[in-house]
Amino acid sequence: MEPRRVIYYLAVLFLSMITLCGCQDLVPRDTPSLLDPKLQRSEVVGVLAGFGTTFAAMPDLVAMLKRRSSAGMNPRMTAIMGTFQVLWVYYGLLILSRPVIAWNVVAVLINFLNVGAYLYFVRKEKAEPNRVVGR
Repeated sequence: MEPRRVIYYLAVLFLSMITLCGCQDLVPRDTPSLLDPKLQRSEVVGVLAGFGTTFAAMPDLVAMLKRRSSAGMNPRMTAIMGTFQVLWVYYGLLILSRPVIAWNVVAVLINFLNVGAYLYFVRKEKAEPNRVVGR
């Protein structure tokens, strides 16, 4: 790399560090929510984030039920996700976080339904080997 470019990068890094050092009072504070003063703002953000990640497995379940087939489903992935979501529930209990507990309990149930539907359709497909998948 050219020496001139190195000096440029170091100057930008130095100016960035000076700017960040002056931002000590800009640390986000966990204030009561505007929607419900009993909740902290971090809990509201946790509820919104949990909603998105919890229902990420839902499209697979809906597609499998519409198709009435296990084709395209990876039960290992769902089982791994479910296992770690149980750990997230335990973590939520340790830190007493309602959003972490609630959303991960729902996610564990959705993953349980995914694995259950997969096992159901695999058994059904083995019983009917000549059946066309997806009809």
